[in-house]
Formats: sequence, C-alpha cells, structure tokens
Amino acid sequence: MNAEKNIWRRRELVEEVDSEASPRRVPRWLIALGIVLAALLLIWALFLRGGSAPKKASDARPTVSVIVPGLKSVGATITAVGTLAARVDMPVGVSGEGGMVTAVLVQPGDWVRAGQVLATVDRRVQAEQSAQMAAQIASAKADAALAKSTLDRAEKLVDRGFISHAEIDQKQSAVDSANAKVKLAQAQYGEMNARLARLDIRSPSAGLVLTRAVEPGQIVSSASSALFTIAQDGAYELKAKLPEQDLARLKVGLAVQVTPVGSDRSFTGRIWQLSPVVDPTTRQGDARIALGYDPALRPGGFAQASIVAGTRDAPLLPESAVQSDPDGNFVYIVDGEGVVHRRKVKVGDVSDAGITVASGLDGNERVVSQAGAFLNPGDHVKPVLAPAG
Repeated sequence: MNAEKNIWRRRELVEEVDSEASPRRVPRWLIALGIVLAALLLIWALFLRGGSAPKKASDARPTVSVIVPGLKSVGATITAVGTLAARVDMPVGVSGEGGMVTAVLVQPGDWVRAGQVLATVDRRVQAEQSAQMAAQIASAKADAALAKSTLDRAEKLVDRGFISHAEIDQKQSAVDSANAKVKLAQAQYGEMNARLARLDIRSPSAGLVLTRAVEPGQIVSSASSALFTIAQDGAYELKAKLPEQDLARLKVGLAVQVTPVGSDRSFTGRIWQLSPVVDPTTRQGDARIALGYDPALRPGGFAQASIVAGTRDAPLLPESAVQSDPDGNFVYIVDGEGVVHRRKVKVGDVSDAGITVASGLDGNERVVSQAGAFLNPGDHVKPVLAPAG
C-alpha cells in the first residue's frame, strides 16, 4: 500500500515539473482566426496583382503631344548658291602704245561716266612729234601757196608766147604735188593726235570701278593685263548653280531672294538668263539673277538664292517637331502600340507657318510635336492628339 502511494506521488511531481518547464498552450480559436486572416490577405494581394497593378503601369507611360500633319499647299522653293559678279564686267587696259603712268585719277568704288579719263601716260615725246607735224603742215601749205601763185602768173604769160604749154603743165603738177603734201602732213598730224588721245586710259562706259591694278610710275603697254575693272552701269548678278531638274522648273522673269553669306539682308532680283547647256560632269547649269547696285553686294562673294517656282502639297510641321544630329534631320513618330520610332526627313522651306517636309513623311503619321529631345527610339508613350495648326 505504501508502495502505490509513493508511485502516485512521483507521477504528480513529474507532471508539475513538466507543466512548469513547457510554455503555455495557445487557444485553438486564436489559431483558427490567424489562418482566416492570412487567407484574406492572400486573396487581396492576388486581386491587386491581377487588376490594379497593370493600371498603374499604364499611367506611368509619359504623355506626349502628337500631330497628324496631313498635306498642305506650300510654295515650291528652290534654293541654290552662287557667286556675285558684275552683270557686264568690263576690263580696261592700254589701247595705245603705252608708256609711264603719270597719274591715276580714280579709286575702286568710284562712279565714272563714259569716256572719263581713269589714268594718264607720259606724252612728252608724242607731244613734240605732234608739234613737229603741225609745223610740217604749215610748211606744206606755204609750198602749195607758192606753187599756186607761180602757176597763176605763168597762165597770164602763156598767151603772150613767153611760156609754153609744157611749162604750164609742169607748174600745175607742182601745185598738185604741194597740195598732196599738205594733205599728207595733215593726216600724219591727225594720226599723232589720235595716238596722244589713246595715251589717256578712258572708261568705255558709265559704271562702277571695281578694281584698280596700276600706280603712277608704272610702265604699261598694250600687252599689259587689265588696269581697271568696271561694272557697266553698276549692275550686278548672281550666277547660281542648279541641278538640271531644277533648271527645268524655272523661267526668265521669276523673282528671287538673294542673301549674301554673312549678311542678314535679302535683296530682290529676277532671273534674266537660264543656261542653255548643262555641264555633262556635274549635271548643273547657271541661273543668272539680275540685281541692282547696293554697297552690301560685293562681286566675288557667295550668296544664297531662294526661288519660288510654283506650289506643291507637302506636310508642314512646327519647328519643335524636327530634330537634327550629325546624321541629319529627323522626327519621332508613334505607332499604334504607342512605341516611338525615328524617321529621317528632308526639310524644305522654313517660314513663320512651320517647316515644310520635302521627303520622309506622307502626312498620315502621328508625329511627336514637342518634347522629342527627351525621347529615344523604342520608348513607350501615351500619345495625345493635338491640332495640326
């Protein structure tokens, strides 16, 4: 009996020790509540992943303004570059025998009239020769007068028989010879005066002096190069080089805007001649554009010409839509999936209305009108259509 009591006592002590050493058990209803809450959280997370997340991704795409430019009737402008020159370029040199230049009377930029003396050549030797010939004329005239007087006296004596008719013929011959000598001396004198006049270097026409290549003391002759260059009447022109396909679209009389390189001024001219031939190597010809005189126009300089040759239909874009880099001009277009693509374009006229696209677009594309500098090919965007303007 005592043995059984001891066994039960030991079992109670063991249970007490186990109950004190182990943690307190969690109630089952709390465990069930935790499981339910975890399931609800899992369902909510799956709902957000399937519905709300894509909506957030769509809203994250950048919004860009796009336009569909269509086609507009714009002026077909042809541009070209060329060299400014005098419309009639007159080189002036020595027309006589030449000599030492004694004076230069004009400077580049001076206006001259037809026949005006530009420079003079030493004429002292020719002047002495002219004076000598003038004296020869006087001597010849005196001889002719004496011969005529002798003939007149002889004719009075022939009827009296003092002088024969043969002597009269001789005296008449002497008169004729004396008169011929007078004419010869006069012709030689006139020639010398003409040579003297040719020693003066004169302008062949009214115009503007462009260049001067002579100084006092310089020896010149008819073999010398041009001493002056004169633009007849001060009229200029631009010789613009154009491809043969552009030449075919032009006609004489079309108005042209000419802008010299380095200048912000434009000058109005008109085509006065189109080249009748085309260079077989370059396939280009000249359009000669007449211009009036202006100090800002300098022959020999380059200038750009803009020629309006009718109208054509082409897309018209705002300047903000056209980008450029070392590879050329381009625009960004957005396809139906909202993906950005780069499109190379060739631009035409630039005006207050915008930039004309000569090639690269048909007008039906959705073109990014702004913020193109912040985009890259392949970007996904949300396009918003804006008026084409």
